[in-house]
Amino acid sequence: MKSTTTTGNLKKRLINKMATLGVIGLGYVGLPLAVEKAKAGFKTIGFDIQESKVDMVNSGNNYIGDVVNEDLKEIVKSGLLIATTDFARVAQADCVCICVPTPLDEYQQPDISYVKASAESIVPYMHKDMLIVLESTTYPGTTEELIKPILETSGLKCGEDFYLAFSPERVDPGNLIYKTKNTPKVVGGITPECTDVAAALYESILEAPIHRVSSPAVAEMEKILENTYRNVNIGLVNELAILSHKMGINFWEVVDAAKSKPYGFQAFYPGPGLGGHCIPLDPYYLSWKAREYGFHTSMIESSMMVNDRMPEYCAERSSKILNRQKKAVNGSRILVLGVAYKQDIEDFRESPAIRVIEELEKEGAEVVYFDPFVPEYREHGKVKKGELELTAELIRSADIVIVTTAHTMVDYDFVQEHAKAIFDTKNAMKNVKNRDNIELL
Repeated sequence: MKSTTTTGNLKKRLINKMATLGVIGLGYVGLPLAVEKAKAGFKTIGFDIQESKVDMVNSGNNYIGDVVNEDLKEIVKSGLLIATTDFARVAQADCVCICVPTPLDEYQQPDISYVKASAESIVPYMHKDMLIVLESTTYPGTTEELIKPILETSGLKCGEDFYLAFSPERVDPGNLIYKTKNTPKVVGGITPECTDVAAALYESILEAPIHRVSSPAVAEMEKILENTYRNVNIGLVNELAILSHKMGINFWEVVDAAKSKPYGFQAFYPGPGLGGHCIPLDPYYLSWKAREYGFHTSMIESSMMVNDRMPEYCAERSSKILNRQKKAVNGSRILVLGVAYKQDIEDFRESPAIRVIEELEKEGAEVVYFDPFVPEYREHGKVKKGELELTAELIRSADIVIVTTAHTMVDYDFVQEHAKAIFDTKNAMKNVKNRDNIELL
């Protein structure tokens, strides 16, 4: 299809920083992206349905760990970034990126209602020579099969009147090296012109290479591959960790030995399960879509089964440690260290630690937790508050301490000194010399 839009006009506006940019969804992906757009010198409008988030952004109050507080305050004060719940202001934007959640529903099937609603909210305010980019992780085909038809109800034609592309987010919360600004970006548009304009957008914002692919479906599958690769390999090491425990082998030592090979091996580590918004969810998107083609992703589904069972396995192992002390889980007091899904962040979405707590509480345990990054969390409509301080009294009061997140600011020597028994599912205590009361996953 030959584009009749004036591709050069929008590209020129992007190069000259004259375009107005929009971001729909101001969460872990959207807010850092909006901040980078504004820091690059673009007038940026952030859209969100939650007034509380909009109010915080407009007052310069940050709520995302990967955003520098001073950066947010400065760009808001300068007028480069403004947040709103008024989607009519989409009409002011030349480029809009959709960065909304793509969770699973209660049947473990893709819930793309947020993506669909975002596209529908854009339609009344679309104009010619506009770029829309979907960044939300989803199944291959979403951009072409779902987003494109919705946007074309505006009366505008994709590839002729407006541009549409998919560019997967690659946010890794807490990563000290790779942030939104310096992480390479993959871009795939409906037409070559769509890809060209979307690439120009990110080239104007980021300090990282832009990798162009031939279609949105390739870019969508690429993101699924990234996270499924991790899911499968983590499933492998979790299964081998269970076997190694039965064989009396320290699997953490096994991994350290294997990674001494300078080629052909990448280290993955076992743990209480998978957390975060991508790795535990993305394989479900692919396996769901695969059924449309009569294909079963057997290897992927097997790894998902292993990883999904890890919280239950960790609860079982904890019960066996208690049993050796002649204690039942029922009535025991258990201290869980860490409910964030990874170390040194405040994000507890899909955290396996929360599932470990639930498994233990089902068996009648009294479970308390300490997490310096997560003072409380809400799960199934209930709020659970953490302990405010990790004291010797708190540690001694527990029949067992379970380490489920390897936060670096925890004094593990102090924990070991005062704990009756410790089950370390993350090898967080690897540098503790006295190991008499420590058992590893």
